[in-house]
Amino acid sequence: MTAISDTDDPGTVVRVDYLLFCILAFVVMTAAIVSQERWFLQFVHVISGVMWTGFDLFEGFVIGPLLRNAAPPLRREIIIRLAPRTLFLLPTLSIINPTTGWYLAGHLGFLGLQWPDFGWVAAALALVAAMTINGLGYLLPTNLRVCLELRKPKPDLVKIGRMTSYFYVAIAAQGTMQILTIIIMARFVSGI
Repeated sequence: MTAISDTDDPGTVVRVDYLLFCILAFVVMTAAIVSQERWFLQFVHVISGVMWTGFDLFEGFVIGPLLRNAAPPLRREIIIRLAPRTLFLLPTLSIINPTTGWYLAGHLGFLGLQWPDFGWVAAALALVAAMTINGLGYLLPTNLRVCLELRKPKPDLVKIGRMTSYFYVAIAAQGTMQILTIIIMARFVSGI
């Protein structure tokens, strides 16, 4: 396997255009919160949740199994092109979705519920905290480290194996928590 040359370099890990899209997304989130328009806040919450959950599940159930069975050179090329995008997209969505969810829950009166109904809110908060720790604390740094290692002319495959030893378990856990969150959100929508 040869190193990526300048002519076929998929770009740097940190790209200005990805950063600008993230900034724009945070501006939209802020506008939704400040406007206090329920439909706008709900739209931003739902669309960010659909994107976050959809991408997590697609990555876990489609991309993950494909990568596990792909030839190492193909796997390397996919990861070094996919990782820079996910390094911006997923943290942005994972911040926007629960933030707008918190403000929406307050707007809809869910934060003032009494126990046991508040248990649904507590469960949603616990899942968001667990997904944040898993995503930002393990998945994101591991993706970054693997991407940087794979961009080297001679990546250390043993090192990558150590870094990713629990990666698929963490992705499966993230997907499971996403599905549980959808169940809770369906309960909110149908009435507590």
